[in-house]
Amino acid sequence: MQDFVSFLFNHFGYGGILLATIIESCLIPLPSELVLPLAGAVTVSGLAATLKLDHTFSFAAVVLIGSAGEVIGSSIAYAIGATGGRELLLKYGKYVLISRRDAARADEFFAQHGDITVFIGRFLPVVRAYVSLPAGIARMPYARFAAFTAAGSLIWCFVLTLVGRQLGDHWNDIGNVLHKFDYVIIAAVVLLVVLFVRHRLHALKAEPAAP
Repeated sequence: MQDFVSFLFNHFGYGGILLATIIESCLIPLPSELVLPLAGAVTVSGLAATLKLDHTFSFAAVVLIGSAGEVIGSSIAYAIGATGGRELLLKYGKYVLISRRDAARADEFFAQHGDITVFIGRFLPVVRAYVSLPAGIARMPYARFAAFTAAGSLIWCFVLTLVGRQLGDHWNDIGNVLHKFDYVIIAAVVLLVVLFVRHRLHALKAEPAAP
């Protein structure tokens, strides 16, 4: 993965940062924990050659371009959810125990808590790559979605770029630390899915049989 990111940086410069962050935010697991700290390390003059990269980046440009890429990628994922995801959920959701009532509850949840969900989601490994999809499916107002995505992305990009700059050629240490949380979050998601399935099965059993 590092070789792919280095290829993007060497061949496209700032465009490589933009492309990598779009990919990372558009349902494709290219972690920003790899992209942004490396770009941050390359903001240090003379370190680019050590990391076998051809470009030295501006710190401010990395943060702004990275944030723009995350908003673009997240908007694509949002559009997928808003245009096709909702219809698929309503049509095939019953096969995974998701009813129209569940979809309505999701709409209500994003109407009440969508802002904080999208904002906090930008800081969570694994979740950050996929939080835009349910926001689109729930038809969260796009202006609010974009605003909170941009705010969260700007903070996230600033922190990761700064850490990469401070760590220098040890930039990948931050990725190794954050990846340890991937397993915790994945385990939490699996647990939530199990609890949801269990709840739905009990609800179905409790429903009176159709005449």
